[in-house]
Amino acid sequence: MSTLSNQTWPSPRERSGFDSLRGLGREGPHLLKVLAAQADVELDGHRPWDIRVHDPAFYDRVLSAGSLGLGESYMDQQWDAPALDETFTRLLGHGIEERLHGAAGLGLRWRLVLLVLRARLLNLQSQKRAFQVGEQHYDVGNDLYEAMLDPTMSYSCGYWAEAEDLESAQRAKLDLICRKLEFEPGERVLDIGCGWGGLAEHIARHYDVQVVGLTVSREQAQLARQRCAGLPVDIRLQDYRELDGRFDKIASVGMFEHVGRKNDAAFFDTAARLLKEDGLFLLHTIGTSAASPVNDPWIDRYIFPNGELPNAERLAQALRPRFVLEDWHAFGPDYDRTLMAWWANVEQAWPALANAGYDERFRRMWKYYLHCSAGFFRSRRGHLWQLVLSHAGGRSDTYRAPR
Repeated sequence: MSTLSNQTWPSPRERSGFDSLRGLGREGPHLLKVLAAQADVELDGHRPWDIRVHDPAFYDRVLSAGSLGLGESYMDQQWDAPALDETFTRLLGHGIEERLHGAAGLGLRWRLVLLVLRARLLNLQSQKRAFQVGEQHYDVGNDLYEAMLDPTMSYSCGYWAEAEDLESAQRAKLDLICRKLEFEPGERVLDIGCGWGGLAEHIARHYDVQVVGLTVSREQAQLARQRCAGLPVDIRLQDYRELDGRFDKIASVGMFEHVGRKNDAAFFDTAARLLKEDGLFLLHTIGTSAASPVNDPWIDRYIFPNGELPNAERLAQALRPRFVLEDWHAFGPDYDRTLMAWWANVEQAWPALANAGYDERFRRMWKYYLHCSAGFFRSRRGHLWQLVLSHAGGRSDTYRAPR
């Protein structure tokens, strides 16, 4: 088993951040208390969402490194919050990161500037880097994901309109995608970012179509091939830019977050090239309301390297010369419920996962990841979008999207 708990963690000096902010001294704790209180979070308070500080080094790490220091200090057990999801709902809803950058000092502001420049100037999602997120995140261990996810192995937002549990929400999501794509027997379907094969298996089993699934994760590909054995499904360990052929329908679920703005043209040009003239393309992606999105530094280091969430303006700009927008469906609050269901599964399975080699620092990292993500959606800073796209002039009938 390959787990993140086995990688080389940042050194103590790296974790401490910029030394230039140490001069804040006694003012540091007071500054953080004021900023947190503005979001209705108390430091050393007694409500479930209040932060209980166990180590004074917490203050310096957060002031020095912002969200990266906040996450790393949690992993190192320097603070806790009984209702971590509610803590993040309040902090993110109040824009705590922006306020911290404005109040803490020049060092933290320069860190933000460097992150923005890195995203703008470098292609962090180039073909050479395409498999990095697979190796670091998706290859962490199929045992972890089998414990966390539902039987369909869906690692994206469920559809909770009428669902009462995680599995029914995920099956409802798979069914919704299929109804939106209007499959016909004998069609050829492409699944860009097929994960562990849940959607490909569902499509092939229920709609009499052939499916090609692409993933950049070796662990995902191995399990997807096992799940789809005997079905007309071809799982490939391949970057989307390398694919040739023509498809009646295309789906991409939870993958666009890894594309990056510098590759928008390549991604949508590839989809347009692969999609038949009268075909449909469904894009399912997390979105953000941020004007200039930058991957959170902690998420970038520990969870999704080189990720970048799109905002609506970026999507519209990329789509306008290439596709007709048939439907834009938003159900972001459903991701909050999905993430909390995933954590409940991990918590229940933790004794077995600990015996399999996942350590306590990994558990706290994973808890932080799922809870801060839930707060991201609950605060409405994060969104979940399903777009249905077609070629201009490719379809004569009116498209009526199901819900």
